[in-house]
Parts: sequence; structure tokens; C-alpha cells
Amino acid sequence: MELRERLQGQKTASTGGEQGTDSFAELKDRIHLAVISDLGPRLYNESLSQGALHEVVLSDIRNRLAQERGIAIADRDRLVQEIADDTLGHGPIEPLLQDDSVTEVMVNGPSDVWVERSGTLHKTPVRFSDEHHLRRIINKIVAQVGRRVDESSPLVDARLPDGSRVNAVLPPLSLTGPLLTIRKFAKQRWDLAGLVGMGSLPMEAKEFLEQCIKAEMNILIAGGTGSGKTTLLNAMSTAIPDSERIVTIEDAAELRLNQVHVLRLEARPKNVEGQGEIPIRELVRNSLRMRPDRIIVGEVRGAEALDMLQAMNTGHDGSLSTVHANTPRDAISRIESMVLMAGIDFPLRAVRQQVSRALDLLVQIERFSDGSRKITNITEVQRMEGDTVTLQDIFEYKIDKLHIEAGGALTYTGLRPTSTKFERHGLALPKYMDQHNFGAERMAAGARSLRGEAHARRFGR
Repeated sequence: MELRERLQGQKTASTGGEQGTDSFAELKDRIHLAVISDLGPRLYNESLSQGALHEVVLSDIRNRLAQERGIAIADRDRLVQEIADDTLGHGPIEPLLQDDSVTEVMVNGPSDVWVERSGTLHKTPVRFSDEHHLRRIINKIVAQVGRRVDESSPLVDARLPDGSRVNAVLPPLSLTGPLLTIRKFAKQRWDLAGLVGMGSLPMEAKEFLEQCIKAEMNILIAGGTGSGKTTLLNAMSTAIPDSERIVTIEDAAELRLNQVHVLRLEARPKNVEGQGEIPIRELVRNSLRMRPDRIIVGEVRGAEALDMLQAMNTGHDGSLSTVHANTPRDAISRIESMVLMAGIDFPLRAVRQQVSRALDLLVQIERFSDGSRKITNITEVQRMEGDTVTLQDIFEYKIDKLHIEAGGALTYTGLRPTSTKFERHGLALPKYMDQHNFGAERMAAGARSLRGEAHARRFGR
């Protein structure tokens, strides 16, 4: 017999079959509300450690359940944990948020909860009692960051205190009831060496990217949703010298830089009255007055693209950013479109000249069908030819038709970058880019990359 049915039957038997007995969900709701009402401000008392607060809540719940008749010990223990999760955590999805293997939690309804693990989606047995329970948890989550979500403001996108991203949508915008998506903030901070070990890029590409960052090239990372753009941006930022002053600008703060001189700026959305918004574009403009050595924009989405390009063209080299795009060429087109969104009547050719002069390198990352994330292009932005921005692939993802079981690999194309920034900073290109012997090096690099891919597939990495 289901726990809810057992509780219902036990309660009915103990009261002689009286009407209005508590169901499983009603019992949880009643005790949960009583705990919140009784403890009140103590739940938000910063002087209490998390461990002490947890014990206070558990004790209060146990005392209240002890007064309920006819509940088995095993059911009582489970109720204690579930009510504690509702009170202190995020209800039924709290175990998922504590699971380090889960990267994203997607709630499509009270009984339809999915997670992402290793880049693939899995349905879970997690359930909310009903829509009211799900809404209560959503309200609790967004209240942590001072936001509100209801019928008058049915959409919220915010960052939780631990850095995770939360998106909630309520009716009437959602036709299927409350929706909740939480992208967890990764505890592990990757560097480029870690991405090599994971099979996302070969050692040759790592060496080249490190030199590009030290040469203060302006780099744009492109990819689709969930492809790993922010992870790659974090990893590439580790190559920035510790002595430089870095300003990061994000819609919701996700970047974690370990350098000693980092200034973090975060855009502010409108309040409930529709006032007080501070967009990324304003932060980009303000950052120019903060004497930055590097400006890192977490993601370019709109008119701030113009300000970013102007900053790159006025001496702020070494900037990094990301954009949603499926190919390097699409990334250029997206930037052009976003510049035009700024409302300034630029001829398209002038926009393209700005782009070709500002950007030095495009790095394309993709999520594959097996859930793996790999860099597929490292492309140099060169110059204007007629009305077109010319691009040159330095590295390109290719599949070896003779060893198709090993999968593809990011391989050096044999073309040397034309940028003079390496020489200006006294940096040498990696040895394998020497035109006199690139053929042998290229074959060796491709073989090593293919062996690395085969090893990663064999061990499920």
C-alpha cells in the first residue's frame, strides 16, 4: 500500500472514520506551515550555522509528528526528511541539487522531473505533491534572491546564492502549469589542461590558445545552448596573467576567476514596479572608466555588442566573451545583427569593418549526441575582402574515415595565424606551426588526438 494510503487509513482508523482527515500532502503542508510560523525569523538568522539550524528544524518537526497518531516509524522518518527539505531546502528536488553528477534540474510539472547528467537527459522518480506544492517551492527559491513570481509577474530568471541559475515560468505564460529549470553552478573549476584530459581539445590547441590569450587577442567563444561556453570561458581565463586588472560583466554571475585583481559586475533586472534596471550595455560602458586590462563579458546578447567592439577597437585588447551561434560564420552574423540593434544607423559595411578590426579569434564549441562537449573550430578573423569578413580555420574538427570508430579530432590545418600580436608581445607560436615541418607535426598531432578520443570513449569520459 502506498504511503499516502497508509497514512490516510491509519488516521481514519484512529478517529473512527471521521470526515476531513488529513491526506499525506495535507499533513505535510500543515506541519510545514506550522514549523515556519513557529520558527519564523530563526530560519533566516545568520548567527546560526547551517548545522545548528538543521537540528532546530528537525527537532521541531519530530515533536509535531510525535503528536500525530498511527504513523509508522519508517513513514515518520521519511516525513521528517521531506518536511525538512521543504523548510530548509528545495523540497523533493533537494537531493538532486546535492548530487554532484547532476548539472541541470528541469521540472515540467509536479510529476515530471528531469535531470541532465554528462550531457544527456534522464527522467527521475521525483514527484511534488501537486501544483500548489511546486509553486510553494518556486516562491521559496526566488524569494532567496529578493524576487517575486506570480500571475502579475509570471517569469523570473535569477542567480541563486550558490551561483546556480534559476528560471521559473507560471501560467498564463506556461500552458502546462508551473515550470522550473535550475542550472547548477559547477563546483569544479576547469582549466585548459583539464579540458585536454576530458577530450574536449588536444594539447596542440591548448598551447595555441594559451599563447593567444597571453598575446591579448580578442576572443569570442561561440556555441549553442548548453554547449559549454561558460565552462570554456572560465578555463581560458586561467591563462590570463595574475598581474592584470580584470573586469567581468555578466547577466547572472557564473564566472570564477582566481586572479588577485578581479572586479565582478552583474546586471540588474527591473524591480516589481518595472524600475531600476541596469543592463549589460551600461556596465560595459562603465567598465571603460575602471582602468581594465581585460574586459570579460559573460555573454553578448544585444546592443552591448557595439560597446564591446568599440572597447576592443580603442585599446582594450585581450577581451573575452561568448555568443550563441552554431558556426564561426554565424557568430560574425550574430554580432553584426546585435550591433544594428543598438539603434545607430551604421552601414552594414561599417559594422563589418568594426567586427574585423575588433575580433581576432573565434572558438566554436559543440555538444555532441553522446553528451560530450568538444571544440570544433579555432578560427582567425582576418580582414575585409570586399563586403565580407574573411575567416581562416587554424584548427578544425575532422573525422578520420579510415578510423571512424575512434571518432573525430580537432586537428591543425597547417595554416599559420596572420596576427602580429604574437610578435608585439614577444611570443613565439608553438613549434608545430613552423611551416618547414608542419606536415609531420600535423600528422603526429592528428594521431595523438585520435588516440586521445579513442581512450576517452573507451573509458566513458
